[in-house]
Amino acid sequence: MSAPELQLDARKTALVLIDLQAGIVAMPLQPNSAASVLANARALADGFRARNALVVLVKVAFPGAPGGLRPVTDAARAQETAEPAGWSDSCAELGAGASDIVITKRQWGAFYGTDLDLQLRRRGIDTIVLGGIATSIGVDTTARAAYEHGYQQIFVDDAMTDLHTEPHASTCRFIFPRIGRIRSTAQVLKALA
Repeated sequence: MSAPELQLDARKTALVLIDLQAGIVAMPLQPNSAASVLANARALADGFRARNALVVLVKVAFPGAPGGLRPVTDAARAQETAEPAGWSDSCAELGAGASDIVITKRQWGAFYGTDLDLQLRRRGIDTIVLGGIATSIGVDTTARAAYEHGYQQIFVDDAMTDLHTEPHASTCRFIFPRIGRIRSTAQVLKALA
């Protein structure tokens, strides 16, 4: 069964790019390289900007307050008290535009504890196009919240990647089709009117 043709209204659609920042793109990533994700994200951002559509650059910063609540986990976490210099800087390859919105999150998802929903709703956005790193963490958590908020979603499979191939593939196969549609950079740009 082939996917139905995609049509996007630039006035009601926002590109939301998750954690494309210096400290994250420097990690070993799979299955897509950081360079290919950044190139596709830039093509999307340029296409959205050319149509006066909203571009949202989301970055994560370490929770700064020592003594704050930190759930105990079995998996080791990165040190969360001191962020290395430049770690959360947005990648220059994205060519940030003057009209772009920058959201700084302190958790996995871009909706929790930020004004992302307010920024989208005040502009009449009902559809978000998602890409970024990591597919199974920041992108997935943001996508689940977006679904709960009622947004239509398009996941750009060649503009996202993960720390490992398996969680990326699993998220794209089992989660994203249940809460949105998966398309390529080329398909999204073709559909954006």
